[in-house]
Amino acid sequence: MSLRVRSLPFLAAFTLTALLAACASGGDSRPAPEAIAPMPVPAPVKPIRIGIALGGGAAKGFAHIGVIKMLEANGIVPDVVAGTSAGSVVGSLYASGMDAFQMQKTAFGLDEAQIRDVSLFSGGVVKGQALQDYVNQLVGNRPIERMKKPFAAVSTQLETGERTVFVRGNTGQAVRASSSIPGVFEPVTIGQKHYVDGGVVSPVPVDAARQLGADFVIAVDISTKVDGTNPGSLLGTVNQSITIMGQKLGQQELARANIVIRPRVNDIGPADFEQRNNAIMEGERAALAAMPQIRAQLAKLRADRIAAAKPREPVKAPCKPGRFGGLFGNKCDDDSKND
Repeated sequence: MSLRVRSLPFLAAFTLTALLAACASGGDSRPAPEAIAPMPVPAPVKPIRIGIALGGGAAKGFAHIGVIKMLEANGIVPDVVAGTSAGSVVGSLYASGMDAFQMQKTAFGLDEAQIRDVSLFSGGVVKGQALQDYVNQLVGNRPIERMKKPFAAVSTQLETGERTVFVRGNTGQAVRASSSIPGVFEPVTIGQKHYVDGGVVSPVPVDAARQLGADFVIAVDISTKVDGTNPGSLLGTVNQSITIMGQKLGQQELARANIVIRPRVNDIGPADFEQRNNAIMEGERAALAAMPQIRAQLAKLRADRIAAAKPREPVKAPCKPGRFGGLFGNKCDDDSKND
């Protein structure tokens, strides 16, 4: 009996020690609950802004209509439009809201006399006022900034030789300035400056399309190419020299396009308006041939953007063993969880 009485203080002390140890270790041998991190929200993927850059080439410019027709038929609709010379004419109509079939109908109904106002007092060159009025009529007299698609017409300032990109103001006048081929059209006076054909400095306006915000530029090159023959005359030599200079200049800007479409229109002369149907068909063929490449590059660009927008999983710090080796349920030191 006395042995039991004596053991009571010892049992009480042991129980108290166990309770204190339990309190020190959190009082529960089970692992502490871990908070579930919220799922990261993916960033929105920016849509690809497609631009089309339509080059100069006089009557060859009808090929642009065929290119646009095939792009639209395959679900590729440009968001912004830039044009030089003949490309600015087609580009202005497209930016105004016309689709390719409406533009084709307009092209077939075009009478060359509607845009040819020859000035006898300036050596027989075309004034260009008729072209300006014709374009303004077709676009509903809307200024450039009110077009349904952002539009730029590229011209050359005669006094300085600088490239000028018209993105505001009189649409017909900007197209006229962009299309004023030296020696064929009178220079266009706007303010105190004079402007001539944009093809002098930018045969295919890839950079203008980029300025309008295009991420992906489809360039359409209809410029005349040298054919490996000697012109054999003074005028022919001059024309071929100009062609060579434009070709070299255009190569630098075309290198900044994602896709270059080249309709086979080299046999169509600058004034061969009766060849408009052939030019449109060549544009269709060239665009259709380029379609696999266009699709592949667009798909790659979209995939790259999706990958870049995908959130990254947070990197967890390695767990350090608890000071008591998990004896009381702690697997990691508190300070390691906050590393």
